[in-house]
Amino acid sequence: MTENTGNTKNTSNGIFWIILLASALLEAVWATALGLSNGFTQLTPTVVFAVTAVLSMLGLGIAVKRIPLGTAYAVWVGVGAALTVGWAMITGVESASPLKLLFIAGIVGCAAGLKALPAEKATAKAE
Repeated sequence: MTENTGNTKNTSNGIFWIILLASALLEAVWATALGLSNGFTQLTPTVVFAVTAVLSMLGLGIAVKRIPLGTAYAVWVGVGAALTVGWAMITGVESASPLKLLFIAGIVGCAAGLKALPAEKATAKAE
């Protein structure tokens, strides 16, 4: 019989982080599609929005099974927002500036910092 040392949860979280990052990418897709949908009057962007929004939320829901909700949500929003702005700058919808790039790098850096933190056990409050 194999002894569980308690590290199983930490070492198997990699797939949950991958799912979370994929969900953040889908967030950028649905946010972009939302902008292109013209108030949901354009069929293709509206369908892309609906499908990717559902998949993005499902991925976030799966990720929070092993990643604390606050951390997962911050990473999901931060990475998704950075990708959305980055894509808008690449496609010329938004202008790029050194300060904008610095602040986007800060968002991504903070998300990476949350990932780099050691996993903590939640402590139950006595009632």
